[in-house]
Amino acid sequence: MQTFSTQFARQNPNIAAKKIFSLIKDEMALVEAEFERQASSNIQIINYLGDYLRASGGKRVRPALLLLSNYASGGNPAKENIVRLATVMEMLHTATLVHDDIIDNADTRRNRASVNARFGNQAAVLMGDWLYMSAFETSLQERSLEILDILTRLTRKMTEGELIQLTTLGKTDITEEEYFDILRRKTAYLFSACCEIGAILGNASEDEQSALREYGLNLGTAFQLADDLLDFTAEEEILGKASGADLLEGKLTLPLILLVKEDAAVKSDLERIMHDGDYETISRRMLLKKLENAGLLAETRDKAYSFANKAIKNLEQLPKTEYRVALEEIPSYMIERAK
Repeated sequence: MQTFSTQFARQNPNIAAKKIFSLIKDEMALVEAEFERQASSNIQIINYLGDYLRASGGKRVRPALLLLSNYASGGNPAKENIVRLATVMEMLHTATLVHDDIIDNADTRRNRASVNARFGNQAAVLMGDWLYMSAFETSLQERSLEILDILTRLTRKMTEGELIQLTTLGKTDITEEEYFDILRRKTAYLFSACCEIGAILGNASEDEQSALREYGLNLGTAFQLADDLLDFTAEEEILGKASGADLLEGKLTLPLILLVKEDAAVKSDLERIMHDGDYETISRRMLLKKLENAGLLAETRDKAYSFANKAIKNLEQLPKTEYRVALEEIPSYMIERAK
């Protein structure tokens, strides 16, 4: 684990991202154009909301994973159907963000007003639903029951994850097992589906499909652990939303779950923050200091590296190409940005 950390500690995440995405620059431009086309409608308000969502940007990691997985499997991501399915994954992701922001009463997303804050909950709910349905309508053009089955199971798992998380809001006794179950459902399964569908479209062998499916699952887990670190350590302008927002929304992430396990007395502090909805009585800096002193941020980062290592090992089933190398470098990019 330490070897992985040391190996990639010198790599600037922005440079790594530029290197990775340069391989599929043209294909990502096609995805962006397809997203614009798919999010358009003869209904004016849908066009307006679609433009607002696309303008908020995002790293487009999920379609990039589908494209790279397809190339790594010997496919051709420039083909129309590959671009179409990559766009479907970004539409699904965008729909989940819209619905998540409504549930969390989030005011900002990527340094802009969230759709619900800007246009109201009613419009946001319906736009999220429209994106889901449009994504499935587009995926039907592939005429693949296998892909449709993956997308159906994925959507069910993501919805279940959101519902399960609702039952844990405000609780300080959530277990690591519960936390990772929610994480996989809300985040990791989408990464996994992107990689698996990319492999299927590349006519990969069953072993390669399985390897990329597991790669996505481990990568998605590492990604979310890094996000949990960022929630506490990054400033608002980097996060694109309020720092420490997860706890304010009643969610305990892994660093805090570990802190409660080590010091049960901290429960009352966390409960007070969640009840008040701010850090005025108990500061975020004080909590951060407790986490640092107990080594729990480092422990969470180590867990992220452990899943990143597993993801890289999954790729050993694939031929060594520049696209496999890019997939191998993505975990470091995910985690190093949280340092």
